[in-house]
Amino acid sequence: MKSDETLRSVSRREFIRKGSTGVATALFAPSILSCAGMGSRENKKLGIALVGIGYYSRSVLAPCLQHTQNARLAGIVTGSAAEDRDFIEKYGIEEKNIYSYADFDRVADNPDIDIIYVVLPNGMHREYTIRAARAGKHVICEKPMATNAQECREMIAACKKAGVQLSIGYRMHFEPYTQEIMRLARDKDFGEIGLISVGAGYRHTDYDHWKTKKELAGGAMMDMGVYSLQAARYSTGEEPVSVSAQTFKTRPEHFEADEITTFQLQFPGGTVASCETGFHASFNYLKVYCEKGWYELEPFSAYNGIKGRSSKGEFQFPDINQQVAQMDEVALCIQEGRPMRVPGEEGLKDMIIVDAVYESISSGGSTIPIPEFRG
Repeated sequence: MKSDETLRSVSRREFIRKGSTGVATALFAPSILSCAGMGSRENKKLGIALVGIGYYSRSVLAPCLQHTQNARLAGIVTGSAAEDRDFIEKYGIEEKNIYSYADFDRVADNPDIDIIYVVLPNGMHREYTIRAARAGKHVICEKPMATNAQECREMIAACKKAGVQLSIGYRMHFEPYTQEIMRLARDKDFGEIGLISVGAGYRHTDYDHWKTKKELAGGAMMDMGVYSLQAARYSTGEEPVSVSAQTFKTRPEHFEADEITTFQLQFPGGTVASCETGFHASFNYLKVYCEKGWYELEPFSAYNGIKGRSSKGEFQFPDINQQVAQMDEVALCIQEGRPMRVPGEEGLKDMIIVDAVYESISSGGSTIPIPEFRG
């Protein structure tokens, strides 16, 4: 199977130990911001199977699933159950709920598992989302949704055909400071928005990691760049009409994929967003300049410790566990048959723009019109 060959080319131990530089720390109470309240503790917890036991699954999602009210860690899909034995024993995962990539499709017959959470290299998101849908399981897919917009459309179509729900792992949508930025975009407390400046990056030095490679859709734009793009979109509440982009490398011998990318978005209301991302330095900021003042978050996409202030004073919101809030709400929406806060279409919107970013780069930084989103 093609995916098995690809996985063998990527060290599973590296994938486990050397993911993002962020670290999950204190576990806060579940979010009070669900699609229909927190739900009842008497509700059946939906079983989640994590596909890929890398850093994010091992150090963030699995610990968070010990604090969710509507979901539980029920199974895993791993390249080596023997090497992941410590993980299996720590969380008491039953042997019948442990799958390899080759026998993953057998999950269709397992009533313990309701949701598949795809936590794999970007280039594998499409395959495992579609396979999960065909198995009749709901899907959470990590960001970015896929390698291009066409793959996103195929994933959405597969889930609709199977009658399952699809959500993308944009945890910031569940975070109170971020939700305030979205509200300000709607209510215009500071007047019309003129300029957005946003950046997210970190110093990446693991040169053997898949994120440095083109094969599995690595690169800064497909990693932290999606946070910058998302922030520009939810800070305006609009979809951009054009983009120009540039990329360069300070360590070309180590990066097949992009190391540093900058891009500029123009929005229909007149807002301009200056965005940056990279593997060359640690930075995480969102600044919004309006006709009657300004506001900012720094950091804006960290796992916790989001801070905000404005020309009128500081923002004060609870510091929640974003992943707990995300998975609890996804499970509750499935239980109650409600639409997702972050459906597959949200991931598609980003990838339409990312496609245009890469087109601009390939054309020397020219301005590329962004097609209107039509689902």
